[in-house]
This record gives sequence, C-alpha cells and structure tokens, in this order.
Amino acid sequence: MQSQPHTPASRPKISRVEVYWTSVTYKTVVMYVALILAVLLASFYLVVPDWYASALNKIEHAVGAGGDNLASGTQTQARFVNLDGRVQVKKVNSVQWVDADYRVTLDKGDLIQTGGDGAARITFVDGTTYTVKSNSLVTVEENSVDRDSTTRVGMHITSGAVDLSTGTWQSPRSQAEVSFSNAVASLQQNTRAAVRSDPETHDNEITVSSGNAELQRGDEHVEIGQYQRVVVPPSGPVEKTNVLAPPELTAPLNLQPIIQADPKHATLHFEWAAVPEAVSYDIRVSSTSMFSRIALEKRTTQTSVDLTGLDPGDYFWNVIATDAQKHDSEASETYKFTLAMEGKGQEMLLEVDGTELHGNVVEVIGRTEPGAALIIDGEAVADIASDGTFRYFTPPMSRGSQVIVITGQNRRGGTATKRVPIVIP
Repeated sequence: MQSQPHTPASRPKISRVEVYWTSVTYKTVVMYVALILAVLLASFYLVVPDWYASALNKIEHAVGAGGDNLASGTQTQARFVNLDGRVQVKKVNSVQWVDADYRVTLDKGDLIQTGGDGAARITFVDGTTYTVKSNSLVTVEENSVDRDSTTRVGMHITSGAVDLSTGTWQSPRSQAEVSFSNAVASLQQNTRAAVRSDPETHDNEITVSSGNAELQRGDEHVEIGQYQRVVVPPSGPVEKTNVLAPPELTAPLNLQPIIQADPKHATLHFEWAAVPEAVSYDIRVSSTSMFSRIALEKRTTQTSVDLTGLDPGDYFWNVIATDAQKHDSEASETYKFTLAMEGKGQEMLLEVDGTELHGNVVEVIGRTEPGAALIIDGEAVADIASDGTFRYFTPPMSRGSQVIVITGQNRRGGTATKRVPIVIP
C-alpha cells in the first residue's frame, strides 16, 4: 500500500493571530502607585483619624531622633586643643597606639598616654578641659549630651597627673567627673582642680583651687572647697587638709606685648601678690601653655623678680608658693606675654583721636593701619575697622590720674606705643 503525498491544498488552514500591546513608562507606574497610596491615606484619615495622627507622630519622632542622634554624635566628640611632645592614643576598638594629632576625635573608652616630654589639653562638648601632664595614662570614661543639653563628661586616671577646669553649663544637671581606681570626684561648674595618681604608693589626691567638688569612695562623701586637698590612700580613711593659696599675678599683664631693642639681653620684670604663710615662690616661664618646656625658672623669697635671656616669641608664666613646711600651692593662673624686637625704620601708624568718659569707663577712639594688632592695657582690641579706625572701652578704672598704654604691631613688624594720661573724677 502506497502512502499518498500531501499536497499544499490538503494542509490545514491556520487562523490569523494578531497581538496588541500598550507601553507603560515607569513614570506612569509611579504616578498610579502614588495616587493609590494617597486615596488609602485619605480613607484612613476619614475613618480612623486618631490612628492616622498617632502613626504620623511616630514617624516624625523616629526621623527627629535620627537627626538628633547624628547631631549628638558630632557634638560629643572630644578633641585635642593643645599637643606637645610625645602623646599617643589607643582607640577603644583598636589594639594599636598611634600618635595623637588635632584631627583625632576622642570617644568613650579611648586611652591617652603621654611621654616624659609630652602633654595634651583635651576639650569636651560642655567646655570642660582636661590637661594631661607628662608620664600619664588616662581613659575617656564618659562623654555624652542629652536632648535637654545635659552633659556628662568624665576621665579615669590610671597614673600621672591631670589639671581640669569646668565652665558654665547650660543645664544644672550636667556632670564632670574624674575617677581613680578606688574613688570618683564630681566637679561643679566653674571649678578648677588638679588631680594626681601615684602608681608606686597608689595614693590618689585632688586639690581644688576654685569652685567646689565632691569625692565619693564607697559610702564616704567628702565635700571639697577652694584651696582644699583630699588624699585617698589605698586603705585607711580619706584625708582632707587646707592648702596654700596660689599667688595672683600682677605684671606683666596677660597678653601684654613687651617690645625691646635687644630682647635677648633685656631685663623683664615679673611681679605677683604676696600669699599669707608663703616663705618662697617659684616662678616659671615656658614657651608652651602646658609648661612642658621651661625656658626660665627661679626660686625667690620676694614677690618680684627680674629675668633675662629670652629670645623673641610668645611665653607663658606662673608662680607656685611654698610655706615653711615646704608644702607647695597649686600653680597660679597662667599669663601669656609676647616679647618682640623693636622695629627699626618701620614705625607703624597709631594715632589717638580722643577719649570719652562714661562714668569710670574710658572710651578710646583712634586709628591705625589696616590689619594691625593693638593691645590696650594688656587687652587685645577686637573692633578694628577695615580702614584702621577703632573704638575701645576700658574696664572700670579707679579714681584719680591714670595712664592708658596702647601698643601696636603691623604686618611688616613695625611697632608703636602711645601713652594716654586720663583723670577719673
């Protein structure tokens, strides 16, 4: 039997199929989704407005909290404001010590170590500063700020010495602390204190030079006032004693420029107020604010001394008093002065146009060169116009004849000094 071949006419017919489509862009999809969400939200608002308000508040709170946390994280980073000599840092999440620099930010748990020639000043968000002296090991123990501006800062001293000072706080509930292995001290605002921890004897001590503090060891609470020292031994009772007050500096004034033709051989006069019970004084002059490098030092029984041998530059000085039992006071407030060479043939423009009395305050009106720096009675003049004119109001002055000393220096190194006599009725 033979099969019959298919012919084209015998093949089945296929119906014609047509396909249609419509292109939809992503923009159209997004618009439709947004429209549907808007309708749903409007429906929820009309049916259950309380639920809608509650959900909206939660979203705003979450977004606000995220912003606050970001701002808080930025604000609460402590920083180095002064570094001198060898200072190293070990971050809390690291096992390596690295050299400290001004770009390093400090967080809770970070370690700071200073060498024999090292010192570091650290500032926190609330204005509290900790000056870490040489051969010290400390830890950032607390550093936080709440939404109501309440701050908590703290540092733990393993060994060495730290000077600290607190400023004026925005919140009365703020805290600034320093802790030892066996005690913790809380400082009030506007307080200055010096803290020591001896790694050999394990004695810890805190001395308050201004303001107030409170020390706690277990159930013991000790109030510490101005010029008082508390020693915390490893065992036995806490000891509180009164200490010698530091001297008050009188000359040269803070920020005062001293201009000499030959600074290296010029005689500089330093003076301070007498301290009751003090039998001698130790004056120190340093090229650094943390006194890690001493340029001149002298012990004297007088309340003034003349020193020579300083090169031109910026210097810091303070005085420590000593009593008959050889107990030292804390260092006085640190003053800064600038020793400069007198300009030759480069005198600057400095003219006083007049003075006006406002009670016992004197307004000094004058003009100088644009860009020049002026010091009036030891205070920098901040308000100097672009054309060199200036106005300066002195602090309240005592009655009688006075002399206002104005000293300036221009960008070329030229200097000028004016002495303006004034009578306060």
